Amino acid sequence: MEHSNVSTAGHGAHGTSAGGASHSSARNYVIGFVLAVILTVIPFRLVMGGSLDAGTTLAVILGLAVVQIVVHLVYFLHMDRSSEQRWNVMALAFTALILVIVVAGSLWIMHNMNHNMMVR
Repeated sequence: MEHSNVSTAGHGAHGTSAGGASHSSARNYVIGFVLAVILTVIPFRLVMGGSLDAGTTLAVILGLAVVQIVVHLVYFLHMDRSSEQRWNVMALAFTALILVIVVAGSLWIMHNMNHNMMVR
């Protein structure tokens, strides 16, 4: 009997409806999927077409990659500016900060090692 009370309390804590509906509709998933496909096809066409120089192509690809990250966060992970998502956004920002520190530190160390190994 105590076990059934625990499971009932668990369902109410998640905030889902009685039908178990998710946070978003199928329409939003389709929009997110279509945007993700478009944001994947554009860089592919740029690289295969070769119409732009390498630096411009790289800048466009990086820009579209950032846009695609935002599309995934909004349409698939349901992150928005609501108060319910504040902790998720803070966790994402902390993760991004740690990644930047690790990548920048690694590049800095490798650059210094390369410089010091080349000098006799």
